[in-house]
Amino acid sequence: MTVALPTFQMRKDTDKMIYMDNAATTKMPPAVVQAILLSMEDIWYNPSSLYTPAQKAREALEDARIRIAACLNASPEEIIFTSGGSESDNQAILSAARTGAQAGKRHIISTAMEHHAVLHTLEKLEREGYEVELLDVHSNGIISAEQVEQAIRENTCLVTVMYANNEIGSIQPISEIGAVCREKGVTFHTDAVQAAGHLPIDVKAQNIDLLSLSAHKFHGPKGIGALYARRGVPVTRLIEGGDQEQGRRAGTENVPAIIGMAAALEQACAHMVENTQKVSDLRNQLIEGLSRIPHTVLNGDPENRLPGNVNLSFEGIEGESLVLLLDRQGICASTGSACTSHSLLPSHVLLATGQSREMAAGALRLSLSEDNTQADIDEVLRIVPGLVEELRGKRAGSPYKRCRFGERQKSQGYNGVNPPHS
Repeated sequence: MTVALPTFQMRKDTDKMIYMDNAATTKMPPAVVQAILLSMEDIWYNPSSLYTPAQKAREALEDARIRIAACLNASPEEIIFTSGGSESDNQAILSAARTGAQAGKRHIISTAMEHHAVLHTLEKLEREGYEVELLDVHSNGIISAEQVEQAIRENTCLVTVMYANNEIGSIQPISEIGAVCREKGVTFHTDAVQAAGHLPIDVKAQNIDLLSLSAHKFHGPKGIGALYARRGVPVTRLIEGGDQEQGRRAGTENVPAIIGMAAALEQACAHMVENTQKVSDLRNQLIEGLSRIPHTVLNGDPENRLPGNVNLSFEGIEGESLVLLLDRQGICASTGSACTSHSLLPSHVLLATGQSREMAAGALRLSLSEDNTQADIDEVLRIVPGLVEELRGKRAGSPYKRCRFGERQKSQGYNGVNPPHS
């Protein structure tokens, strides 16, 4: 019997494509792909079985755990394998909340610009009677450790603050916040999905109790991630079933993906210094060049941001229109989080920084990796200004007529004050 495999038709000029959406996902390098393929061929056995080939799979699994832990300065037994960042966020927050409730503590501190994996979990807890306090961020998207310290109460059970923002790239003072939480005896969780593999992480030195990461953000496979849980921090199971992951996460481990994640994180950490220098230089060129476009605002902190993050708002346009036009030019970009890319509402992150709704609607996010080149930067700087001008209607006979943001939002139920929940 012949099995028909799916075929994928890509456009002929794919090799000329410029990919600048690495905050959404990253490409796996050949070494990571090879590691995954070899594990699928040679150690495809269930690592929980007792016979020798299965125990080889178990050895590979535990070796990957050791390597991932080393990248975070953690102990191997503190690493729990999950399906990705969203599951890790959910498990971390719900675990800390349940533990807090047992001690009569139901107050949680976070920020208004967290990923929806965090915000929606906090909304769930609010419906269960927890009190959630979202701290205001400064215009650069950063909070201070002093804000956290002032917000902590006797009944605070958790502080959850993302390491680096997925939309505007702002990096939070994680070490300082961790120190405050440790001194106050409050569990500290950080969503490090965008930071892992791109910024140095030391869970011990930074007093981090719980940390989430996702492999496909640092050139690993999709559908695999990890939760770091400091020894002694209780973890509640989200998935019931077997006793895998020391009884903390049921389900047969995805050994090939885990091996791929370990290979990718190890490689990212080994080359972090040179990659950061290269990507930061390219990022700065983009920011400088695109900021010359009239009526343009840089979102996020000018200095304290992820190496590859560029996020600007262009007055008078809609970001999704610009993204579609860039796609026609072979440039892959986004307006913000890939998890909300089908929503036409302005970014909650930009609104949290005080950005107006119109300017938030005109945002463009370009996120770079070490795979980008100087030629990529030159091409984007050549193309974007003309497209922005075109969308603003300054070119005679332009076929692109700007749809007013407010009019379209009203047609979707937006009343001008509170956007419909997405």
